[in-house]
Amino acid sequence: MGRFILTRIAMGLPTLLIVAAAVFFLIRLIPGDPASLMLGDMATPETLAALHRDLGLDRPLPLQFMHWIGQILRGDFGRSITTGQAVLPLILDRFAISGTIVGVAVALAALIAVPAGMVAAWRQNSALDLGIVTIATLLLSVPTFWLGLLLLLLFGLELGWLPVIGYVSIWESAHAGLAYLALPVMTLVLHEVGVIVRMARSSMLEVQRLDYITHARAKGLSEPVVLWRHAFRNAFAPTWTLLGLILGNLLGGIAVVEVVFTIPGLGRLLVDAIFARDYPVIQGCLLFIATSYVLVNLIVDLCYPVFDPRVTLN
Repeated sequence: MGRFILTRIAMGLPTLLIVAAAVFFLIRLIPGDPASLMLGDMATPETLAALHRDLGLDRPLPLQFMHWIGQILRGDFGRSITTGQAVLPLILDRFAISGTIVGVAVALAALIAVPAGMVAAWRQNSALDLGIVTIATLLLSVPTFWLGLLLLLLFGLELGWLPVIGYVSIWESAHAGLAYLALPVMTLVLHEVGVIVRMARSSMLEVQRLDYITHARAKGLSEPVVLWRHAFRNAFAPTWTLLGLILGNLLGGIAVVEVVFTIPGLGRLLVDAIFARDYPVIQGCLLFIATSYVLVNLIVDLCYPVFDPRVTLN
């Protein structure tokens, strides 16, 4: 297993290097000068030149990139241009919020969608199967930002059950923190349920056609025993891979939900940094998200033999 982990990490390093280079050079194409934004109306050619020197923006781009990579290897993501804060602690602080939302949402979506998809496959072509597939397709078709706005209107404005703006950490107040996280989590759960249901149903239908399932039924085992004891592990393996992909995608794409619900998470930090042309924060956020994606997929691969006995780590 140790060799497998080292091999996967070695395979991920070129990916991270390519991502770092793409992020570094592409954000320089964004119109606007961070020094001009910082100085505002008081900017003069002299002050702009001085600030460019202080920020290192006067050097050639390849030299800036090599300097940044050297800092990353030392664990230094630089300092925010706009606030002066260290980038890595800022990212970790915001990631704690986004990671909580995404982790809870994916876990709840899996607990709801996997059994629903398996039941739909078990009752294939029945009214229950049609109803589950129809609901899953509708949820999958609704954009997250629009779904979030609908939930805000219903539970926040019309019913007044949940807060519609702001954020309170669950460590400060468990009750208030859960109230503020309810709508963002619900939005992600409803959207991802549609994706997971379709995958779980498709996997279960494929497994149900295999010979060992027919043999289990021929022995007189009840359908629930066949479903959960014999079919579940092999059917869940592809869904487990999908869960890993969803987790990585949500960590990178949660910005829309955080903007809708004014959650100060990693996605909101990235959006604000883009508007402020805060290069160190943009670079740090995107590289951190890419690293998280690689690590999530590594964990998924390591757990794969637990769900699929045919897979071994060599």
